[in-house]
Amino acid sequence: MIMRPGQQLLLPAKPLFIAFSLLAALVLNMLLNVSIWGHAAWRPDVLAVVLVFWGVNQPGRVGVIVAFFFGLLMDIHQGALLGQHALAYTLLGFFAAVIHRRLMWFDLVSQAAHVLGLLMASQLVTLLVRMASGGQFPGWSYFLAPLLGAALWPVVHSVLLAPQRRAPNPDKNRPI
Repeated sequence: MIMRPGQQLLLPAKPLFIAFSLLAALVLNMLLNVSIWGHAAWRPDVLAVVLVFWGVNQPGRVGVIVAFFFGLLMDIHQGALLGQHALAYTLLGFFAAVIHRRLMWFDLVSQAAHVLGLLMASQLVTLLVRMASGGQFPGWSYFLAPLLGAALWPVVHSVLLAPQRRAPNPDKNRPI
């Protein structure tokens, strides 16, 4: 793969770290649901952002099936229509895999703009499924969640890539 000038060569991601980060994002989403905000419509979906991150950076390991599984877990946790989050997360996983090569050429701000589009589409799918099943429109603050999720993208990107970064100047006592 051709790399941008100044882009750092990364170590491979460990499967255990990927699984831990996805489970931590799931737990964080669950804690945000039962915290003082409750089911606030504007609360960002951290799990969706982490699924997009791994779908872009490791599309062979985290894809549609993993996204569907975590979507079912979120449906069960929230007591939502079974398959609502599963469909939205599956579409997120698919489109993250589709744009993964293109997205890596952009800087973090441009990547966040692309992620905003993905999260907005996911939020719209969730809203359409909810409305089709007879639910109420949650208000326009519902569309603040993708904006907050896209704002989290640089933080998630730097935190989840940290274990894969090589030392800038290796020496004989530190081979990697």
